[in-house]
Amino acid sequence: MRGTLAELGEFGLIERITQDLVTGPQVVLGPGDDAAVVSVDGGVVVSTDAMNENVHFRTDWVAGEDVGHRCIGRALADIEAMGATPTAVVIALSTPETTTIRWIERFTQGVMEECETAHVSLVGGDVSRAEMISVAVTAIGQTGGRAVITRSGAQIGDTVALKGRLGWAAAGLAVLSRGFRSPRAVVSAYQRPRISYGAGVEAGRHQATSMIDVSDGLIADLRHIATASGVLINIETNQLPLPEPLQTLGHATGKDPLELVLTGGEDHGFVATFPEGRCPRTWQPIGQVLALDGSDPGVLVDGKEWLKSPGWTHF
Repeated sequence: MRGTLAELGEFGLIERITQDLVTGPQVVLGPGDDAAVVSVDGGVVVSTDAMNENVHFRTDWVAGEDVGHRCIGRALADIEAMGATPTAVVIALSTPETTTIRWIERFTQGVMEECETAHVSLVGGDVSRAEMISVAVTAIGQTGGRAVITRSGAQIGDTVALKGRLGWAAAGLAVLSRGFRSPRAVVSAYQRPRISYGAGVEAGRHQATSMIDVSDGLIADLRHIATASGVLINIETNQLPLPEPLQTLGHATGKDPLELVLTGGEDHGFVATFPEGRCPRTWQPIGQVLALDGSDPGVLVDGKEWLKSPGWTHF
């Protein structure tokens, strides 16, 4: 549909977003009232994630449907990282009145597709005018009576393991920053992360002692686990996957593929610690939890301190 939001109006926008909404069995009351009602099994797990234009994405790099996929996937990854099952999301969308209706349609398509993939329901939200596009997603999950997996439970001797991809989105960002669109595989990874839905419950079934969503970089996020748990974590680089697209990019740009894997964010893979012998077969062991031995909590790479930037930080 042609036109802009100024022509469509606030309530026309809300109607367009919700007109074909499909909700799951947990939704008692969906959009249309002052709040939604969602039934959950066990404890309620809640997280909020924000994405802002020209900070988290550029509209000339990322299409509307990709923004939709990204905002949902990022938020749900935090629920998964707690060992919980995502059930519902609400979205606060702020956008200039000059934004086209076509962009909104594509954004909504991406949101609905990612919700369908994750088996969650969009149950409400808010819309408002702003100078730049901003999307804030609140995700709701359920524990099903299981204990949540926190950052503070890593134990000495645990195996550190990875589920999902690392370095792909960082490689895509490097390509786009140079004005190119290939290798296409890494550009697509940056535009639309691939979340391993179900990883949280799987980790819990295998007695994971800690877990985190890798959003800012492997080293940076493992430091959160190390600090919260009071341990050292050693990453063994010979265990890290270095897929061909990252190596191709490295040869073309001079970027170290290993550094992309260690410090690149926005792939939203998961890293967890498991007692010896409990690491699932579908997870890749990449290191071990060590005693402090007089040192401060932190992350080592092949037994040595990492002296370069550990990953993304906003400030």
